[in-house]
Amino acid sequence: MQSETLLYGTSGEVTIPCPSYLIEHQRGLVLFDTGLHPDAITDPERIYGADLVPLLGIGGSEDQRLDNQITALGYKLSDVTHVISSHGHFDHTGGLFLFPEAKHFFGEGELRYANWPDPIQSFVYRQEVLDVIRRLDTREVVGDLDLFGDGAITILATPGHSPGEVSLAVRLPSRTFLLTGDAIHLRAQMEQEYHFPIDADTKTALRSLRRLKNLRESMGATVWISHDPEDWAEFVHAPGFYE
Repeated sequence: MQSETLLYGTSGEVTIPCPSYLIEHQRGLVLFDTGLHPDAITDPERIYGADLVPLLGIGGSEDQRLDNQITALGYKLSDVTHVISSHGHFDHTGGLFLFPEAKHFFGEGELRYANWPDPIQSFVYRQEVLDVIRRLDTREVVGDLDLFGDGAITILATPGHSPGEVSLAVRLPSRTFLLTGDAIHLRAQMEQEYHFPIDADTKTALRSLRRLKNLRESMGATVWISHDPEDWAEFVHAPGFYE
């Protein structure tokens, strides 16, 4: 991907991850984001078309497919009980169809906007994803939501990148993570407080970014930025885990 797409004042190409996060809880198995369509890992043009793929440089290996990642950890796809989408863009919702029996959560206003987006974001909401969402058990989260009422997993309203963008606070016994979805794209964006070039609402996006920075301090949390390659390199990912 061209780095100037992610952050003003940069140039050249950068390889970014599109991760999903699997969280074990005594009341269910929770998935935050479902990434790209699994088939796009090895056949991206069939899924996303010849125009979009060269622009984004989508690629990967069979073992990086979300379905293969989950089964490699010893779970069935049907074991996932709760799916939280940070927002509706195709690189965060491509695997929603894998979890037809789960409860699905979106931020306030996201699904309405996904059906009638502003022109600048129209290419990242795809009809095939919207068709899948209509068949799912979906819930719109208004404000913040403590998912199980015990403070372990809290959906945080962080709109701006899209109207219903949400982040996730995950309290583990060893540490607390703030998973930012696309409320923040790169570490430099967070520290310099730059907005993403195609945010739906720049002012609101910056407020959400500052909210996450304040929560990082007040909660003593570690911020994990989904698309940041430095975060991908630093933090443990499957089959490793945090507890």
